Order: sequence, then structure tokens, then C-alpha cells
Amino acid sequence: MRPKNFTILIADDDPNDRRMIEASFRRSGVTNPIHAVESGEEAIAYLEGKGEYADRKHFAYPSYIICDLKMPRGDGFAVLQHLKSRPEWAVIPTVILSGSGDLDDIKKAYILGASSYIVKPTDLEGLRRITKVLFDFWSECEVPEVDESGKQLITESAGKLGAGIPQPGA
Repeated sequence: MRPKNFTILIADDDPNDRRMIEASFRRSGVTNPIHAVESGEEAIAYLEGKGEYADRKHFAYPSYIICDLKMPRGDGFAVLQHLKSRPEWAVIPTVILSGSGDLDDIKKAYILGASSYIVKPTDLEGLRRITKVLFDFWSECEVPEVDESGKQLITESAGKLGAGIPQPGA
């Protein structure tokens, strides 16, 4: 189901990058909530609804994640591993937006479940172009429905193509 009121979570240790990414989304027409955290640990706390992120009315469960790779206190790989370890979260589209173009980083990110890997552009116009493409693409994507805690809603799959695939929480 295409989310009407999706929330974007940005995980990046650089405050300037966080501001520029959010501003680029806003200039692309995104009016949905955007929340930003500065480390992998903080991203995981947000996903789990722990500490200051416990109020899901204010910190809605993210529909999409933009994650830097190299951050202190939990890097992007830790975030991807955490997402992959929880089947109900593994479906969240997660884009790695990193300054690293290292082939090993790219391969490892995809192995850990990244939806895509983009090397951060060096100019603001390049970042605006990328966020617009992501927003336009996500606006057309179907994603599994979740409740406010991020738990996937159980669907009736009996007799359907995906009937043999176990559902998280079923």
C-alpha cells in the first residue's frame, strides 16, 4: 500500500548534511515529517521507539530511511544489520547516502539489505536532484502497512502467490 503520510528518517553525523538533505526534500515538495538523528545508535533507538523517541505521535515510525555509512556510535552498517535482524523492519526502504565510493562498502551495504547506495554529491544541486528522484520514486512505491510501532499488519495470504512466505508476527 502506498503510504499517504510517510515519514522520512535521516541518520547522518554531519549537522550540515542533515540540514541540506532535509532542505533538499522540502524543495522537492516533501511536506511529510522528516526526523534526523546523528548516529546509528540514535537511529536504532528511533526505530525501537526508545527514550525520547517513545512518543509515536511525534516520532512516527519511518516509512523510508536515508542513512550515512560512516558515523560514530554505530555506523550505517550497524543500522542495516539491525534492520535485517528484525524481519518486520527489513522491508523499510533504506538508502545509504555516503561520501564513500569504496566498492567494499557498496557491496557490504547491499549484502546487509540496503535498497540503494548513492555517493553523496559534492554540490547542493546534485543533492536536490537525488532527493527529488527519491521522493518521486517513493511516492509511487507500494510498501507493507504497519501500525504506529512499525509492526507489519498481518494480511490474508491464503490462496495467494505469497501464501508460503511467513509473515512477521503471524
